[in-house]
Amino acid sequence: MASIKRRTVLKAAGAIMAGLASLALVGWIAFVPYAKEPAYEFAGAWGEKGSGPGQFSDPTGIAVAGGEVFVADSRNDRIQVFDLDGHFKRQFGRSGEAAGQLGRPMNLTIWNNELYVPEYFNDRIQVFGLDGTSKRVIGKAGNGPGEFSAPGGVAVTAKGDLLVADFYNHRVQLLKPDGTFIRQWGETGQTGHAAGRFYYPTDVAVGRNGSIYMADGYGNRIQIFSPQGTFLRKWGGPFARGIYGPFNGWFTTATSVAIDAEGNVFVADFYNDRIQKFSADGDFLTSFGGKGAGPGQFEHAIAIAVAKDGTLFAADFGNNRIEKWRPGR
Repeated sequence: MASIKRRTVLKAAGAIMAGLASLALVGWIAFVPYAKEPAYEFAGAWGEKGSGPGQFSDPTGIAVAGGEVFVADSRNDRIQVFDLDGHFKRQFGRSGEAAGQLGRPMNLTIWNNELYVPEYFNDRIQVFGLDGTSKRVIGKAGNGPGEFSAPGGVAVTAKGDLLVADFYNHRVQLLKPDGTFIRQWGETGQTGHAAGRFYYPTDVAVGRNGSIYMADGYGNRIQIFSPQGTFLRKWGGPFARGIYGPFNGWFTTATSVAIDAEGNVFVADFYNDRIQKFSADGDFLTSFGGKGAGPGQFEHAIAIAVAKDGTLFAADFGNNRIEKWRPGR
């Protein structure tokens, strides 16, 4: 009788283990998508630690336009400009609060032949001509409408309105070109993982159809809104509720978002040391990178920009360099 009971218990335990294994498999399939495209191919890199031309101290932002690559050399408080192969061309900016000076420049955006530079320390957006001429300053320190606390990224809509990731205020603001407040997403000073709430937002990008992609940095996700501002969807980890991890489609601090000519979405996955690529609707396509200092590796991928031909440029924060990638075949 005792042996029969033991066999019954063992069978029950086996059934439970099999059920748990099945649930784990279903969960893996549901929350960890497989790659649908080949990874991008490493095409080169430039830069090293320092303050001379072509050297960097924590490169944090990047933008591409007209055959030139603009890099926010954050701790050196300057913008450096290179050709597409990494040859130094010019630089502008120095430490300070006056027009033309910079205080830790962050994610960069180029629109209508102007460079938009969020300044983490100066709590403002400064707009430059591509030649480095300071044109205007938008915003100031604070938590009121049109004010910022360490803005991390900016995007520009088709009609010139600004979208600003307001990092410590846990919101994204929409402003007129002159900085007049229109509206915001998120509750000022309050973190949250519900749709339309933020946990230190870091960057914003506008898709081909006007949809707005917001990198919810320490929320470990991307949120998408319609051109009118209505929440559409979110992705990143189980139910996009802030859970971080190294798996496909998950993030461990999303620091930059960029859109290519086809509408695909690229996200800098900072602590996972990689770039991830998604469809416009958030379907995982591929990832590339990996932790290290060798070719094609990152010590924290922090910012990305995509050229018209699909070439991708990434700021490799800890290795103080810029990496160049091409679509895989």
